[in-house]
Amino acid sequence: MFVPLSIPSPSADWQYFDVTSWINETFGASLPGSLRIHAYALCILAGIVIAGIITNQRLKRRGAENGVVIDVMLFAVPMGIIGGRVFHVITHPGDYFSSPDQYIHVLFIWEGGLAIYGALLFGAVGVWLGCRYSGLRFWTFADALAPGLLVAQACGRLGNWFNNELFGMPTDLPWGLEIDSSNPAYPTGLPEGTLFHPTYLYEIVWMLAGVAILLLIERKTTLEWGKALSFYLVWYGIGRAWFESIRTDPSLLFFGIRTNVWMSFAAIVLGIVIYVVATRRHPGRVPGAYAPGRSPIERDTELDSRRTEADDDEPELVAVGASDDDADTTHRS
Repeated sequence: MFVPLSIPSPSADWQYFDVTSWINETFGASLPGSLRIHAYALCILAGIVIAGIITNQRLKRRGAENGVVIDVMLFAVPMGIIGGRVFHVITHPGDYFSSPDQYIHVLFIWEGGLAIYGALLFGAVGVWLGCRYSGLRFWTFADALAPGLLVAQACGRLGNWFNNELFGMPTDLPWGLEIDSSNPAYPTGLPEGTLFHPTYLYEIVWMLAGVAILLLIERKTTLEWGKALSFYLVWYGIGRAWFESIRTDPSLLFFGIRTNVWMSFAAIVLGIVIYVVATRRHPGRVPGAYAPGRSPIERDTELDSRRTEADDDEPELVAVGASDDDADTTHRS
């Protein structure tokens, strides 16, 4: 039996909302098919929106144009989703390639399965492309994004709870997570009613604590040239290395260590390198949110200058015919 203080997992009814069935039942319609809105997808979407709002406000304080974050997100979000899915499938091949009928599930993102490290790698490329398009400095955007990225990940982990997935090893702690024994991910050999570490909850708490600490640090000192991003990489890497090590879902192993633990170590090292390099190469403040010559004011000034030059290059029109008529009239008089 489940202990009273355990954390229940949502039933299948909470995992999605069937829009087609609701319309048919409410309005007596007979629409074919089934359109479902999954809670996991809503959590991901909420994370993206919140991260965009936070990043936009931080960019505005750095001198960027209001709403420019959307220009970058149009590149970064699709790339991040693709990268997250690709990395998840690669590190969990047994879930998708053990039989031919599972191949199609590679595309079913709403079933869960977005690896954050794949999302970060592909998303970083998307951010770079978006910054090139909008004229923003890459490191300025990355630093503005750091706390929003932590919040977005916290929202995404809530989606894992709705999907009853990615839980940890068995535990007798009062906040253990209830998982139905019929769940395909339920470890074999364990009795019904076993509780598991709620790794999704651990990550949510860890992410939100990271946001609070990062904002407190920024009140005391300036984190620019990638330093806020470096904090994110180190903070997340430390937490994920532990959370990943107690999870029960299958994953590729290298030297007996899960792939995402190795990726967490790499994130920590990369964060330290970025901080050291930024400290040595950029002791001063970032001169502006935009690359030289790419700010809205500079673009407008350059456009006005080109228009002025174009006007100056146009030849003056001389009313030759009118002058000849005048001269002829004078001569006849």
